[in-house]
Amino acid sequence: MRIVAGERRGMTLVAPRGRDVRPTSDRVRQALFSMLGDVSGATVLDAFAGTGALGLEALSRGAGHVVMWERSPPALRAIERNVERLGYGDRVELVPGDAVRRLAAEHRRERLFDLILLDPPYTILAALQRPFAQHLAAILAPGGTVALEGPAGQPGPELPLAVDRSREYGRTRLTLFTHPAAV
Repeated sequence: MRIVAGERRGMTLVAPRGRDVRPTSDRVRQALFSMLGDVSGATVLDAFAGTGALGLEALSRGAGHVVMWERSPPALRAIERNVERLGYGDRVELVPGDAVRRLAAEHRRERLFDLILLDPPYTILAALQRPFAQHLAAILAPGGTVALEGPAGQPGPELPLAVDRSREYGRTRLTLFTHPAAV
């Protein structure tokens, strides 16, 4: 696994051992950022960060700041190593904890994100319908985008956001949502 493009292109990333983390493949990450286009200066949330690959890819491509949420201690250690390896310590806020709980807390905090990257474990995607519907629009900046990764062949959760586009890459479906104010 490596950074696909941008200023840190080709740098490798580490992942924790085991099956608890399913890193987004280089191919799917490339496809996602091709769909997203320019992320220069964006404030990004990488919920369910895993290895941090999505957020770090955004930084390599010019994002200004990334907040990463992750609850797994081995994944947190991998993210810390990856952030240090890429030299992004001053542009990453790593927050340990459960992403669903963090959503509600972030909603109360009233901080807005230009880009929200969601790559939850596929097995819990259906259970995320309610918290996503309750909180995502409230933390997404007007004109912002939510990028959701899920299993191909299955519909994703219905969100109070406009579906911009959805594409499948092998076993993965990428869906982009935009803030209702941008429609």
